[in-house]
Amino acid sequence: MRIEAHEEVWPLKQPFRISRGSRTEARVVVVTVSDGEYTGRGEGVPIARYNQTPASALGQIESLKTEKDLDRDKIQRLLPPGAARNALDCALWDLEAKRSGKRVWELANIPIVPEVETSFTISLDTPEKMASEAQANATAPLLKLKLGGDKLDLSRVQAVREAAPAARLLVDANESWSPSLYREIVPALERSRVELIEQPFPANADNALENFDHPIPVCADESCHTAADLPRLKNCYEIINVKLDKTGGLTEALYLCKRARESGFKLLIGCMVCTSLGIAPARLLASAGDYLDLDGPLFLARDHPHPVAYKNGRVGLPSGHLWG
Repeated sequence: MRIEAHEEVWPLKQPFRISRGSRTEARVVVVTVSDGEYTGRGEGVPIARYNQTPASALGQIESLKTEKDLDRDKIQRLLPPGAARNALDCALWDLEAKRSGKRVWELANIPIVPEVETSFTISLDTPEKMASEAQANATAPLLKLKLGGDKLDLSRVQAVREAAPAARLLVDANESWSPSLYREIVPALERSRVELIEQPFPANADNALENFDHPIPVCADESCHTAADLPRLKNCYEIINVKLDKTGGLTEALYLCKRARESGFKLLIGCMVCTSLGIAPARLLASAGDYLDLDGPLFLARDHPHPVAYKNGRVGLPSGHLWG
């Protein structure tokens, strides 16, 4: 089997901001695997928060080129969870689909529906600018607001609620809140009909959540990567955010979804800012999710040929020409 990997840079329509900083492009790693007749592709997004760079991901892929008899099970042992393993795992799924003439959801026995509802993310900004963005996307049924852990967070939510009174709202603090801010802001968020709070505290401070009421369910993102993380999150979170770039691919993501359900967690199926090639395998998890946040390609200035289709807050199935 021949393995190749390279970096791609995809410009964004406008800067995308969260509490840790902003970006103007999506830097992704694309892996191709070929058996001489068929070729599979996969994409991963290296994230600095998890000590990953495109160079480190490419180095991990390079380290496997001399391995014999690589398959999806073997790479779970050889590579850590992250962007490199995600890209390779999804490429192997794509290769298997092409060899078999079946779609990946058939191979994995995943229930599938033609369209599902996804949230649209409004990146961190002033209350006025976030309200304007919400108004421009007021027909989206579900909005996810990036918050920053400062004194403007409540104003941001209230401004968006006024601009989009019918939208359902989720908020994502990306580890930026303090316990005092949580205590202060949550009652007002409940009055603004916020349905979910994602990762309010740093991942190493999860235990603080055991000391607070959760009138709004709390979702683990940075705190949960694989099924091995679930036991320590049980009394802190009600929901788990499953992202392929954290699990290290579709293989572990399927296992995480199963184990999380067995443990009583609800599921949010999420993504990084990525192309349709990165969204396609995550879209297969939609039937397992209570919430979907699969809007990554919507922030790009351009996308792949045969992109995943988005319309009125709904996302379709990936084309076989793209992946799987």
